[in-house]
Amino acid sequence: MRDYPEFSNVKNAPASYDPKALAQLADALRAVNYSYEGIENLLGEGPFAAMARDQIVPGRYRVKTIREDSTASVADRNLATVVAFFMLGDELTEKQLNTALGAGAVKLLRAVRLAELSPAETYEPTYRAAVDLRPHSADDGTDLWVSSDLGAHQRPGVLRKDHVLGIGQASLSLAQFTERRPVKKALDLGTGCGIQTFHLLDHAEHVTATDISDRALAFTRFNLLLNAQQLGLNPENLGEKVTLKQGSLLEPVAGEKFDLVVSNPPFVITPRHENETAEDQYTYRDGGLAGDGIVSTLVTELPKVLNPGARAQMLGNWEIPVSAGEEAADWTARLREWVGENTEAWFIQREVLSPEQYAETWLRDASENRDPKLFESAYLDYIRDFASRGVDSVGFGMIWLRAPETNQAHRLQRFEEITYSIQQPIAPFITEAVDLYDAVAPLTDEQLAALHLTVAGDVTEERHGSPGAEHPGVILLREGAGLRRTVLMSTETAGFVSACDGELAVGQIVNALSALLDWDSADTQDAALGGSAVKKQELLGHVRELVEKAFLRIEGAGE
Repeated sequence: MRDYPEFSNVKNAPASYDPKALAQLADALRAVNYSYEGIENLLGEGPFAAMARDQIVPGRYRVKTIREDSTASVADRNLATVVAFFMLGDELTEKQLNTALGAGAVKLLRAVRLAELSPAETYEPTYRAAVDLRPHSADDGTDLWVSSDLGAHQRPGVLRKDHVLGIGQASLSLAQFTERRPVKKALDLGTGCGIQTFHLLDHAEHVTATDISDRALAFTRFNLLLNAQQLGLNPENLGEKVTLKQGSLLEPVAGEKFDLVVSNPPFVITPRHENETAEDQYTYRDGGLAGDGIVSTLVTELPKVLNPGARAQMLGNWEIPVSAGEEAADWTARLREWVGENTEAWFIQREVLSPEQYAETWLRDASENRDPKLFESAYLDYIRDFASRGVDSVGFGMIWLRAPETNQAHRLQRFEEITYSIQQPIAPFITEAVDLYDAVAPLTDEQLAALHLTVAGDVTEERHGSPGAEHPGVILLREGAGLRRTVLMSTETAGFVSACDGELAVGQIVNALSALLDWDSADTQDAALGGSAVKKQELLGHVRELVEKAFLRIEGAGE
């Protein structure tokens, strides 16, 4: 039996050494309907969406209105009180908390270190939340409660160096990117408050959660036990399904192998200083390495802990160097070096920031802009640091890795820039795309020519031309789902796609186009192949890409 008592009573973190108290807390939260749907209904669509963006003004106004409205239901007023306490940082009296959460609520909250006595001198003592505690709705609709450190809108000053992040946009993006295939062993590297572990438990037989911070692991343990019922955990034997390990990067799992790894690592690029110590670093976002070293290290090392065919999904930043000439810098060059030839990788760049934008983003994140002198000094540190390495901009995105199967001939290595809105969760489309690649990549041109294809149901075609022109100048093929890519097509490719109704084989359509367009008489630089052969080969290359990217479907596949 293993329940990791070393993380049950960590200083300045929720206490989870009393399972009975946690069960009582869970019952109290259920009784007040402190749930994702309950809060959404209470606040309304607009204020609720604003809260998700860390904008609390509409929510605070709505909560205040409900609490002061004598005609509002008791249930709504009680729920509004709990929201005010845990999510808005309001200070409340013992009577107010006990009324909302039941008799003895303050005693219970203090026992598990979710509340503390406010130092403010008031007529009646007040209490404030020691942590942020909010509902989270998993992909399958399961309601969970997730505790984390108070955010910038809930506390004054700069965030603590060992701040434990809650549910943010990055963690949600990773959860939506993570493939939900059933696996035996999964690793949540840099677990933080445990949000990825909660999702992994739905499709992994066992999850190992690691973090460099004992406070983060204390939050994770607390959250696991608080949600034991929803997660199907035995609170008296947590280790049956979850292992908690403290350490940096892959050190805690040296020698182990996993079927799936997910990580929202401390990838934020931070200027390094001479004589810097671990206490000087924001451990929740900064791995202590210069530049994008944390991401390059993980991309290089993660395949070593993957079983053959196993996959990893993570988020990351990467530096894009200043271009040598007039052309834009190649953002993929350094990433290809990290990956090498043996690892399969798919990088999707979602955003690009200038050094100035990057500095402002992360200085605000830690509320360092609240101290003008600190802000100016830290801002200049960023600019000097980027300049010292010749950094033009910083990319952010999603990283998919796979350890190839033994003797696997083909290697998926794809680098795409997709900065527009995509369908979420994106994971099912990633899984489908990889399956399509695995099905098509090994095929010879002869085997590809034997396939029967249809156009995917979400695909549309656009044609653009000058007024009065006989033929369109631009033909675009667009995906309406998934990554929502757009492909520029030639007239020949457009003609091929229009004929893909599943009746004719790929080779038959290509031959028909060859005859229709008289390719045999086409000029070619390769006299040995002849014009028709060259053009057929080029078209088959385009067809292969359209199938791999799910524009075209293989007739009968999956039946």
